[in-house]
Amino acid sequence: MSRRAVRPFSFLAAFQKVADGATVAAEARRAESIGFDAMVVPDHLIEQLSPTPALATIAAATERLRISAFVHNNELRHPAVLAQDLASLDVLSGGRLDVAIGAGWRRQEYDAIGLPFDPAPVRQARLAEAVTVLKGCFSDGPFSYVGEHYTITDLDAYPKPVQRPHPPFFIGGGGRRTLALAGREANIVGLAPRILAGELTDPGSLTLAAAAEKIEWVREAAGDRFADLVFNVYPSSWPITITDHARLEAAKVVDYLRGRSDVDLTEDDVLESPHLFVGSVDSLVEKFEMLREGLGISSFMCGDLDELIPVVERLVGR
Repeated sequence: MSRRAVRPFSFLAAFQKVADGATVAAEARRAESIGFDAMVVPDHLIEQLSPTPALATIAAATERLRISAFVHNNELRHPAVLAQDLASLDVLSGGRLDVAIGAGWRRQEYDAIGLPFDPAPVRQARLAEAVTVLKGCFSDGPFSYVGEHYTITDLDAYPKPVQRPHPPFFIGGGGRRTLALAGREANIVGLAPRILAGELTDPGSLTLAAAAEKIEWVREAAGDRFADLVFNVYPSSWPITITDHARLEAAKVVDYLRGRSDVDLTEDDVLESPHLFVGSVDSLVEKFEMLREGLGISSFMCGDLDELIPVVERLVGR
């Protein structure tokens, strides 16, 4: 079994709204001053800025802050086109990009633009090929590839990223197939809840035990790479809630999620969950420390900039 060192905490702030460049730049500078490690922009066809120009604006306004989508939907762009955007961002930022990509899940966006929403195994296979194409585009010299979904012929893609052989890859998911891909190919692994029909979250996938199982899937696929992987989690299914009445709030979460699947959460499940950020500042600090110590999870996407500042300030640099 590969042994993992305890990693410093890493905190990501999200920017998900429509705003002018001055506002984006000010938020990015504030995130950097607080101690956030990265600012991320989701990739959805909703009321938000497109990731590429938003991330370029964030990079231009800051000196240290890393940038990434959270996460690019592979289905919306050909990977060779995405590779050019990503490499350009790495060049513009001086090597501060993480390549975050997933298989896509929000069916209503597909329906809105007439894009077929293929079964999960097909989308996951396409993602695996896309990762190969991206890494090929980032490599030196012409690149060719023939897969089931993509064909590349003698493409010497430009620009080349600053980070060599390529920027860190962030691949996340809630199913075994995608997490196995992350174990083989990613540097940062995002642990996500599984999505049920109707785009509802599977309550059983929110638990501490479920996260431990997902990490074992990654370990199996990663082999000797496992010790070098960073694990990330993000809040899901319930707003981030800082409160001194955590059990009362946890009871509300239990009621909200009840009946979605064969698994009904308890209040303790909610308070321990890597995806439900509910509690006092002290308890959330303890929870993040526990997740790092027990499961090796050191990277946390903290929602909008202001949502978890008191927790981030306590843990930055530790």
